[in-house]
Amino acid sequence: MSVALESSLAISGTDASRLKTVEWCLRIGAAACFIGHGAFGILTKEAWLSYFSVVGIDRELAYVLMPIVGSIDIAAAMLVLLSPRPAVLLYMTIWATWTALLRPLAGETFFEALERAGNYGVPFALLWMYATPTSLREVFAPVRARRVVDRHTVGRILLGTTAVLLFAHGALQAIARTPVFATHYAAIDVPMSIAPVVGMIEMGVALLVLVAPFPALLVAIALWKVATESLFPIAGTPIWELIERGDSYAAPLALVLLFGTTPFTRINLSRSVQ
Repeated sequence: MSVALESSLAISGTDASRLKTVEWCLRIGAAACFIGHGAFGILTKEAWLSYFSVVGIDRELAYVLMPIVGSIDIAAAMLVLLSPRPAVLLYMTIWATWTALLRPLAGETFFEALERAGNYGVPFALLWMYATPTSLREVFAPVRARRVVDRHTVGRILLGTTAVLLFAHGALQAIARTPVFATHYAAIDVPMSIAPVVGMIEMGVALLVLVAPFPALLVAIALWKVATESLFPIAGTPIWELIERGDSYAAPLALVLLFGTTPFTRINLSRSVQ
């Protein structure tokens, strides 16, 4: 079998149905992220003030801009759900990368930027699933389906995204000892002393999934992410925190859906020639 055929998935029959499922998984994940982020903008989240200050925006102007930023994010989310366009997905990828980088630029640990890998990895994966625009007009027009989807490239993006966000989440507990976890564990009557242990396990699983991406492991990661992010509303934080991390759940699930293998059959992302 040629490399092109081995590494790609033609859009026809069963494959077309599988790709559509993957596409919707990613679209919903990306939209959830931007809806959650946008909601915090409209609510004028005070924690954002330090990020605005990175670029010299003072407190008063920041509170004026937050609802505007939030409204743009929600509009982008709606477009991804109703009529995705390359320009919107590109905006999501760049904007999510920038907002993630604002955290270390504001003095936080760099793991905070990596833990949000789903925010920019998922829309980037979606870009690879659609046809590349050939004109400026097509950049802003509704996306076109690819005749052949390079599932291995999309798969690598999703696998890297999953591993990075999980590793960073673990590092925030085991290395950075981020205070928010104390609040989370207290909400379920678990001592904070468990955080470094949980963090080390997460970091180990993140490395494991890179070398042994079994579907069962990826599904377990998605469920684990839902469970850990659910601690935000349990601890009294607005539910938008849980929704904003939608792409962290979507990335591992989409990778499983993309390859459609059995639970304990390792997903092969290599481009072997047969």
